[in-house]
Amino acid sequence: MEPFSYDLHVHSCLSPCGDDDMTPCNIAGMAFLNGLKIVALTDHNSCKNCPAFFEACAEYGIVPIAGMELTTAEEIHMVCLFEQLETALRFDSELQQYRMPIKNRVDIFGSQPIIGPEDTVTGEDPWFLPAATTLPIEEAAALVRSFGGLCYPAHIDRESNGLLAILGTFPEKPVFGLAELRERKNTALAEGRKLVVSSDAHRLWELNQAENFLHLDASKDDDAETVRAAFFKALRAAEGEWKS
Repeated sequence: MEPFSYDLHVHSCLSPCGDDDMTPCNIAGMAFLNGLKIVALTDHNSCKNCPAFFEACAEYGIVPIAGMELTTAEEIHMVCLFEQLETALRFDSELQQYRMPIKNRVDIFGSQPIIGPEDTVTGEDPWFLPAATTLPIEEAAALVRSFGGLCYPAHIDRESNGLLAILGTFPEKPVFGLAELRERKNTALAEGRKLVVSSDAHRLWELNQAENFLHLDASKDDDAETVRAAFFKALRAAEGEWKS
């Protein structure tokens, strides 16, 4: 078992609240400088910048995770992670029918560029990405899990869009064996669940330093696919321990 530094909640420039500098290449480069080994890209209700992120991470030896920060109908933010990029993109397509067709106001909220290789802009999502989907939290979790993905409530120690701030407690359903904190000092809020501490970075300087670690049955010399498999095995095991 070896320790792998991570940050599992990072927004690219596709999220309108993210800086224009948050391109896939810049994120991968900053992650490398910060000593991170595993990084998940989790834009609001979209995985569309994950392909470019995977390419950028390969240049820096970062293990990329394809993800999304899904907004439920209750306005709760939920981190969704997928072991395979192709699965994440299929989930992205499926989610479109649950998004609210609210036109993005670039002058108010910012642009939502879709990025291709070498940080080239290949398109733009016209609909406001952070808007709540029509999926209640139980249905949202079920949909993610039907695609083989992991999901857990984001930043439970934050008032804005945090599960505890909105519901007051963890629901009986869906069962979450994992939870995310912004600050490790708030561990008690998770009520014994497995914790990840991630940045929710919207700016390059907000990415975590190499100070949070997951111990995986993998080696630093293993390829990205092997490390990613060990990562999902470890988190699924933690989730299973809570459910049992």
